[in-house]
Amino acid sequence: MKQQDIQSAAAILWQHWQHTTRLDELPAHCRPCSRAEAYAIQAELARQSGQPTVGWKIAATSKAGQQHIQVDGPIAGCLLAARALEGGARISLAGNNMKVAEAEFAFRMGTDLPQRTAVYSVPEVLAAVATLHPAIEVPDSRYADFTRVGAPALIADVACACWFVLGPATRADWRAIDLVRHGVNAYRNGTLAGQGTGANVLGDPRVALAWIANELCTYGEGLRAGDVVITGTCVTPVPVTAGDRFKADFGEFGALEAAFI
Repeated sequence: MKQQDIQSAAAILWQHWQHTTRLDELPAHCRPCSRAEAYAIQAELARQSGQPTVGWKIAATSKAGQQHIQVDGPIAGCLLAARALEGGARISLAGNNMKVAEAEFAFRMGTDLPQRTAVYSVPEVLAAVATLHPAIEVPDSRYADFTRVGAPALIADVACACWFVLGPATRADWRAIDLVRHGVNAYRNGTLAGQGTGANVLGDPRVALAWIANELCTYGEGLRAGDVVITGTCVTPVPVTAGDRFKADFGEFGALEAAFI
């Protein structure tokens, strides 16, 4: 793909992001056909946004999620600084096509995991983590039907990134706790709306974190100290509408809320 086509695809997607509008597909001349092309478009979109990136999200970390958007594995998207919120945030759903909230484990990196040819192991990646946080993601897509466009198109569109809410670092000794079995509850307007565990995130959120470290070694510059990685939803995405309040409760790891307008 020519650089001018990468720039064109990114400009189209960024325009739709800014105006919360939708397109069916990218034009054929700038439609990515591979992950490499898709991540190049994503990086250009971030550059055109004029915002720093504060980390990464992982999408499609469950079999159900992969089947829903017709991909054969997880995909990664960068997180833009202006889309990072704190607990208690009020989030507009105006123009949001997906209208769901997700409860996710988030890791903040303490040291860099730069590009290299050798695969990063889970223990290596965990040794680079500084803190664990509860998080909420409110995704969206710039495609009218995001379930049919395929993995490269979704990656180019930042893997359905939109808003995310980051809670405080947990004070619990999370390294000594089995995240696979750790329960997470989601509440809508005070009523239990979903339950899950870390097993829903590629079988283990720590495995998901190692996956993105290696994905970014292949298609990016690796993970950087300070990056936040939200690793995928632990519960089935909860439908939300304006006026709803959503709470993600991670037990001893903490809880956080967001309100929708």
